[in-house]
Amino acid sequence: MPELPEVETARRGLEPHLVGRRVTAVVLRRRNLRWPIPREVETLLPGQRIDAVERRAKYLLLHTPVGSALLHLGMSGMLRILPPDTPIGPHDHVDIALARGAHEGPRVLRFTDPRRFGCLLWQPPGSGHPLLAHLGPEPLTDAFDGDLLWRASRGHTAAVKSFLMDNAVVVGVGNIYAGESLFAAGIDPRRAAGRVSRERYAVLAREVKRILAYAIERGGTTLRDFLRPDGGPGYFFRELMVYGRTGEPCKVCGTPIRHTVTGQRSTFWCPHCQR
Repeated sequence: MPELPEVETARRGLEPHLVGRRVTAVVLRRRNLRWPIPREVETLLPGQRIDAVERRAKYLLLHTPVGSALLHLGMSGMLRILPPDTPIGPHDHVDIALARGAHEGPRVLRFTDPRRFGCLLWQPPGSGHPLLAHLGPEPLTDAFDGDLLWRASRGHTAAVKSFLMDNAVVVGVGNIYAGESLFAAGIDPRRAAGRVSRERYAVLAREVKRILAYAIERGGTTLRDFLRPDGGPGYFFRELMVYGRTGEPCKVCGTPIRHTVTGQRSTFWCPHCQR
């Protein structure tokens, strides 16, 4: 599933093509993805100007004066800006048609999703969507730091990796980046969250920020189906320290990387570097 850097990469790629453009039509080739697509997407979105493209956790919001289209890429979703006459593929489920822009002709924002685990929903103006109501802070903001992690973790017996991936604690730190951040902080991902010190959480929070910011610069981590809006892959996957490297030597100490399952997710760590 695309993680925060991939979604932020998509947001940055889409923003200059969407902001200020007027939606001329919405074409739904199916009425549902993961959930039914609300009627408001068809009835309210056409005719509106897109004022901003925002990311919240792994959701993208297209803000207009009458409300916001809320999208999630799911496991295999892709958003692309295309000429209106681009041939339609079997998994091209939604087109949001855009009027001519200042420097380019009419375009469509096409939502392709082979597995249909993504979503297209609607958020009325002035209110948050229920899916966003209980999310924790964004990891790249000042609201997220080691003290927040330390306070939230007191009494927790779950593994620190599962704790870090809890969207109620902090959003968008998915499996790949949680594992990479814990390696950089020298923390065993299996350690109970409540047994990590305040000092080590301070290091972990700094590493989460550093690694996510760097991954965004590098275009994210491409796995399976995810591509950037321009069709190119992300490149952070070339620099992974532990994820997917079972049995390979640690790039720091040479110890073979180990693998286990934590919270039903694959977990990779170096038994020498992480305690």
